[in-house]
Amino acid sequence: MSVDANKIEKLISDTVFTADAQARDNGFLEIRKLAGENGLHLASIQGLYEASGKGKYSGKTVPAMNLRGVTFDMARAVFRAAVKGKVGAMIFEIARSEIGYTLQRPAEYTACVLAAAMAEGFTGPIFMQGDHFQVNAKKYQTDAQKELNAIKDLIREAVAAGFYNIDIDASTVVDLSKKTISEQQTDNYTITADMTKFIRGMEPKGVTVSVGGEIGEVGTANSTVEDLDAFMAGYKKQLGVNVKGISKISVQTGTSHGGVVLPDGSIAKVKIDFKTLEDLSRTAKEKYGMGGAVQHGASTLPDEAFHKFPEVGTVEVHLATGFQNIVLDSPHFPDSLIQKINGSLMEKYAADRKSGETDEQFLYKTRKKAFGDFKKEMWDLPDAIMAAIGRDLEERFALLFEKLSVTDTVDLVKKYVKAK
Repeated sequence: MSVDANKIEKLISDTVFTADAQARDNGFLEIRKLAGENGLHLASIQGLYEASGKGKYSGKTVPAMNLRGVTFDMARAVFRAAVKGKVGAMIFEIARSEIGYTLQRPAEYTACVLAAAMAEGFTGPIFMQGDHFQVNAKKYQTDAQKELNAIKDLIREAVAAGFYNIDIDASTVVDLSKKTISEQQTDNYTITADMTKFIRGMEPKGVTVSVGGEIGEVGTANSTVEDLDAFMAGYKKQLGVNVKGISKISVQTGTSHGGVVLPDGSIAKVKIDFKTLEDLSRTAKEKYGMGGAVQHGASTLPDEAFHKFPEVGTVEVHLATGFQNIVLDSPHFPDSLIQKINGSLMEKYAADRKSGETDEQFLYKTRKKAFGDFKKEMWDLPDAIMAAIGRDLEERFALLFEKLSVTDTVDLVKKYVKAK
């Protein structure tokens, strides 16, 4: 069964922007049904990562891509590059925070990705991921159970939307004031184990959700093998026997989300500790059977850094801000809309501005919120403009796929990932 790209584009647009909640839900279900009829299935990457943990393949780093806005068009650029490069190992993800400020609930995000895949003729498994399903430290301190229940509610919603890959991030409650590393990691491993058991209890039949943990909050001190060992010792004890654990571990090696913004709005150069990343990935694989370590906050790194990730055994790398920048900094993006966005951001989020921040720093840090505030305006940009931006995005995705060594991975994915 073939799909008319124009018809699928109209269907996803009408569904995303309808004011009728029932019509929206029905539209998302229709898109999922069409996707199934056209060779697509939502999947867990668990099998692939288990194969990595067993040494059955190496030298490949799966890109996990956060598409913050114009998601249908951006995902089409991903799939164009994927079809040309025969890429099967890639993840589409959205973080808890992004769901809020980009106004994209999980069901919508899944539908946009599936619609884009159909429009570009991609077939095979689609990996949707809940990125940074993160514990808010302040809310946790105020009412721990309420905060944890909120994350569980989000997990329910995400799994129902076909997110069969969930990253639990309780690194925010690591307490470095405690004397031992185990004590520092106690809340982290306890929450991660509890969330893992919760996920295992609600998995769809035939699906093993790939669950990720995190030992070092991005932007803080670099993680160590000792941190990983302490986390895993406590995690395994809390998890108990006969419950499948995490498939990967996110670590901190020197990056920050979005990069460090200088006063002129440019991004400071970052030096990743690849030796630490290599040691952590090796330990995760050889000692704990995981796929390896995960690198966050990488999309604004220089191009020459990306080939290092597969070389040191990184199983997954998370990419977001760089794609946002291609859209908003494009010479094709209407200057009038940029001016409108900047004026709105300066006024609406003035209370978030830190003392001493330049306009450039504030706008760079805040403009991600424009994807929600100006969602319809961006979606409705003229076709010629989106086509030009789409070409730049496609070129970027193709470069990343090549440097991360995930070209020609369709057969690898087919070998280790089974449709439910």
